[in-house]
Amino acid sequence: MKKSLNSRRYARLLQVLRAARDEAGLTQAEVCAKLQAHASFISKVEKGDRRLDVVELADLCRIYRVPLGTILAEAGIS
Repeated sequence: MKKSLNSRRYARLLQVLRAARDEAGLTQAEVCAKLQAHASFISKVEKGDRRLDVVELADLCRIYRVPLGTILAEAGIS
């Protein structure tokens, strides 16, 4: 099995997350502040340099006000 960080499905998930952040009207810096994460965290995630775990994904969904199931469906994962 291909590592998920390099898979097309993971790349699609990142596209959906970027779109959700944009739709929420948030900058990467604002999301990092809400997560109390390093300033580069979202940049690395969105570029695919850093892999998200399920807890981080759930936190992003909460911040973007989009249900996790919706994100997964839009990414073609569910």
